Amino acid sequence: MAARHRLLLENARQLVLVCSRGEEYLLREGCASLAVLQDASLVVGLDGCIKAVGQTDVIRNQFSGAAFERIIDCSGKCVLPGLVDAHTHPVWAGDRVHEFAMKLAGASYMDIHQAGGGIYFTVEHTRKATGEELFSTFKHRLERMSRAGSTLVECKSGYGLNLETELKMLRVIEHAKQSMDIGISSTYCGAHSVPKGKTATEATDDIINNHLPKLKELKLSGEIHVNNIDVFCEKGVFDLESTRRILQAGKDTGLQINFHGDELHPMKSAELGAELGARAISHLEEVSDEGIRAMARAKCAAVLLPTTAYMLRLKQPQARKMLEEGVIVALGSDFNPNAYCLSMPMVMHLACVNMKMSMNEALAAATINAAYALGKSDTHGSIETGKQGDLVIINSSRWEHLIYQFGGHEALIDYVIVKGKVIYQNERCETMSSY
Repeated sequence: MAARHRLLLENARQLVLVCSRGEEYLLREGCASLAVLQDASLVVGLDGCIKAVGQTDVIRNQFSGAAFERIIDCSGKCVLPGLVDAHTHPVWAGDRVHEFAMKLAGASYMDIHQAGGGIYFTVEHTRKATGEELFSTFKHRLERMSRAGSTLVECKSGYGLNLETELKMLRVIEHAKQSMDIGISSTYCGAHSVPKGKTATEATDDIINNHLPKLKELKLSGEIHVNNIDVFCEKGVFDLESTRRILQAGKDTGLQINFHGDELHPMKSAELGAELGARAISHLEEVSDEGIRAMARAKCAAVLLPTTAYMLRLKQPQARKMLEEGVIVALGSDFNPNAYCLSMPMVMHLACVNMKMSMNEALAAATINAAYALGKSDTHGSIETGKQGDLVIINSSRWEHLIYQFGGHEALIDYVIVKGKVIYQNERCETMSSY
């Protein structure tokens, strides 16, 4: 009986591996020449993992008698790894479109926050929403992200600020993990803001004494599996010492440290993250030179969010300096009510134009390095044998069109694939199947 496999992609004009030697991440030098095969094919097995990658004639000979559940002819097209969005806040209720006009009129992020808007506005609406209501909008957002090429997304809680609502959000994220094909890395972000009526110290004590023990209990019972812990380390929110206490307590319960730092004010967040062994720090618009060097030494990824700097008119993160100093640079959309962007191709475009990254650097930052920031670069972020078969097929002869075309991914992306299963197919595409 012929061996069966889930998927064959054949005749790709370009097969963009990104990595080919099992690299955990790519630094600036490694991005200079990404691994790209011409006229190539790949096979994904029934277990959802890549079984073979190579020139089309070699793959045809190797699998000459095999049967495939699906075959896609990629003639004239490019195949890339599924995109990884390393920072999102996608579970919430309450639209903040009215705040966009306030920002355009000159109100700062903290002006709106201190007036009871921003996070507090979203918290109020999220607390009132049912889990079913939150899941419905969350599912829709994830589907839009996947149509734009994202196959692995980091998803935070953080619009509850009390144990009941934080758990409601984390249960919604867990439900999506179990019921949807898109990959999810879940993050507890109960320290997203100081709840009304509490001091930062009181909120910190509540998180350490009540929230984290409950999360540990729910993990042991198999109800909720959280991957990361996050704190908004910022002037007027959680100071450095409160941030240290929460992150260390989270690390002690087995969570990866992956937090907001040095966004609006220099807080020495990068130095703290490096000291604590953080996997990643996000934002970093106000990072110090010493913080950059510390992150490079500690192999702590910088998750840069060009949408946030663009929409809030902040100064851009120092992507070039970080790359030159040897920092692992990743990208995220920062999707939230304040920065409403679901498209990693647009994020990569903004990173190139506004942060002066090369297209190679942006693609690595949205694939292998973003996967590293989530502790998943052993299974995601590149097209290599043994890794999960998460792929994007674009209708172009050069992969760079995914970044070059600003906002055109609806017409450009033909297929999005997770574990060798097509989860999105452009309506114009015709494929043949073999059974």
